Amino acid sequence: MARAITPRRKALNTAIAWAIGLVIFFPILWVFVLSLKTEGSAILPPLDVLRAPWTFESYGLVQERSNYFRHFSNSVIIAVGSTFLGLLVAVPAAWAMAFVPSKRTKNILLWMLSTKMLPAVGVLYPIYLLFIRMGLLDSRLGLTIVLMLINLPIIVWMLYTYFREIPGEILEAARMDGASLREEVLYVLTPMAIPGMASTVLLNIILAWNEAFWTLNLTAAQAAPLTAFIASYSSPEGLFYAKLSAASVMAIAPILIMGWFSQKQLVRGLTFGAVK
Repeated sequence: MARAITPRRKALNTAIAWAIGLVIFFPILWVFVLSLKTEGSAILPPLDVLRAPWTFESYGLVQERSNYFRHFSNSVIIAVGSTFLGLLVAVPAAWAMAFVPSKRTKNILLWMLSTKMLPAVGVLYPIYLLFIRMGLLDSRLGLTIVLMLINLPIIVWMLYTYFREIPGEILEAARMDGASLREEVLYVLTPMAIPGMASTVLLNIILAWNEAFWTLNLTAAQAAPLTAFIASYSSPEGLFYAKLSAASVMAIAPILIMGWFSQKQLVRGLTFGAVK
């Protein structure tokens, strides 16, 4: 029997949830506030910042100094490209691990996940040299491949979890009806795992969008995404708080909007198979 929740307990839980949400969201809110101030106002104490005049001057200066739309298009191509390139590799791998029994499956999954524990700077030098030799330095193709490889363990792990929730008998029935391996994966397995695959796609786009280490070290101008666009407002002379905040808002706004409209699908995918 479910335990009844009193109105007082419900109100307390709601208040705690709102408090935690505000604490998490406050840095984004404050960055947005600073982006609407001048450089002189942005360095004032918090109460004086709120009383200072509001202006869109910083956004105009950022657009004049930097080509925002070029950085934006680079971020979209790199994030979406690396995610879907990862899916092409991860779907067959996760299918094999989920439906082809093997004693080594767990060991392989743990080994793949262990690669995420390696500090990125540990492999920066060899990858940098490879990029120079292959002509991939400061290219969207090179960065797409690197981010795909970085996030591939997460994609495989998530898809493996979702595929395991699909009854193997359904795939066996498809084979008995004459479905080939390709048809089994494309027309039977994939449609049933759409909620899980959608959440995997959304999560990995966010991870690739926010990746800063590799984008700052493997790009210069042509392929620089929005993370490099933000970093360009940190200089030896100091931080330009208002312009840096405006650049940050312009960089995170697209991914926040995407997350807002896809939150239902993301939650549905992340809880896929949790209740039977």
